[in-house]
Amino acid sequence: MEISTKYNPKGIEDKWYSQWLDNKLFSSVPNDKPAYTIVIPPPNVTGILHMGHMLNNTIQDILIRRARMRGYNACWVPGTDHASIATETKVVNQLKEQGLSKKDIGRDEFLNHAFDWKDKYGGIILEQLKKLGCSCDWERTRFTMEPDLSEAVIDTFITLHKQGYIYHGTRMINWDPLGKTALSDEEVIYEEQNAKLYYVKYKLVDSDEFISVATTRPETIMGDTAVCVHPEDERYKHLVGKKCIVPLVNREVPIIADDYIDLEFGTGALKVTPAHDINDYKIGQRHNLQAIDVFTEDGKISEAAQVYIGEDRFKARKLSARDLEELGVLIKTEDIINKVGTSERSKAVVEPRLSAQWFVDMKKFMADHPEVLDNVLNDEIQFHPAKFKNTYRHWLENIKDWCISRQLWWGQRIPAWYTPTGETIIAKTAEEAIAQCTDKSLNASDLKQDEDVLDTWFSSWLWPIS
Repeated sequence: MEISTKYNPKGIEDKWYSQWLDNKLFSSVPNDKPAYTIVIPPPNVTGILHMGHMLNNTIQDILIRRARMRGYNACWVPGTDHASIATETKVVNQLKEQGLSKKDIGRDEFLNHAFDWKDKYGGIILEQLKKLGCSCDWERTRFTMEPDLSEAVIDTFITLHKQGYIYHGTRMINWDPLGKTALSDEEVIYEEQNAKLYYVKYKLVDSDEFISVATTRPETIMGDTAVCVHPEDERYKHLVGKKCIVPLVNREVPIIADDYIDLEFGTGALKVTPAHDINDYKIGQRHNLQAIDVFTEDGKISEAAQVYIGEDRFKARKLSARDLEELGVLIKTEDIINKVGTSERSKAVVEPRLSAQWFVDMKKFMADHPEVLDNVLNDEIQFHPAKFKNTYRHWLENIKDWCISRQLWWGQRIPAWYTPTGETIIAKTAEEAIAQCTDKSLNASDLKQDEDVLDTWFSSWLWPIS
């Protein structure tokens, strides 16, 4: 028999992998052997393998094959994540090429398109895992939006809501004006961009004196509800408690003092816009300031701004700078490098926005379940490498409430139902909701379900146990 001088992976690997599959060598059924199971971290259904997958899945394959050889009933469960915003972006772009939009076809038809897209393209990454030689039990392949797993997600939402861990409220979130949805911190990519720092004078009420602020966002001036200085700043101590006038809209606002202010940045005085900056929002909460949202959901200027209504936010930046100069209150501009957050998927510049969303009360959860951190600190649970113990501790000691709602259609729809009078009922179906309704004259058809879906990670975190 002649042996080739060159290794031909296609012929060899396809031959042996097919033989492994034909003989069900990766199949696992319960028996009396000790169990050894790995549930694959589900890759996005939209994705293709990258080097991180290569490393991670090679390690998993080594562990599962070693367990088989040691006599364990080894089961490696494969599957994919529905990747809510990533998949929806792909389908929206595909529809756009056909001259269609989500609104044109409606929710049900859009979901049909999304499942068609998933069936056509979603198997690519699984086939790539097979090409790697991954010894998964492919008969157990799961998908995070299949009926059983989706039901587990909805049941968990209902349970956590009953336990007081899920609430609906208005808080500052990351907003994608192009995708028109809330984003997680991890979906915001910060990049350095050239920007301008605008120095603007705010005239004091009943005085010819001015206080000057520095801002990169003159288009938000219309939402200012205070000017803030540091309480120890000798330059401004005499102004605290007085009022000044916001240019462009002539609104009287207080001059306040707060330790947050950086004495060295700009002029040492900050225009406070609680609806459009997370730190301004926190200052606003401490000082009971009004929040004026000067943007619409698609990043245009709202009626609340009083000027530039309907203009794009970046055009409004130029218009406001021009008008401030014409008013004689623009002192100067400086060229700077600024870190700007952009949406990982749509690439749009992300806006901090006050928005009504669904949240998990993580501080309450940690107070009720301190063992989540304690069992890592006491080494009951150990991380490898051990240095990640401190990372985990930092995360949980600085945890904030988790925004779990997304203004998308691809995903598990939030099981909240609304009556015509505004009552909110949490239930799996309209029929179950109507049974809980206080108004017994209503029918299931009178209820309206929440339009939002759950964050992908609200389903992914249940993957190993659902």
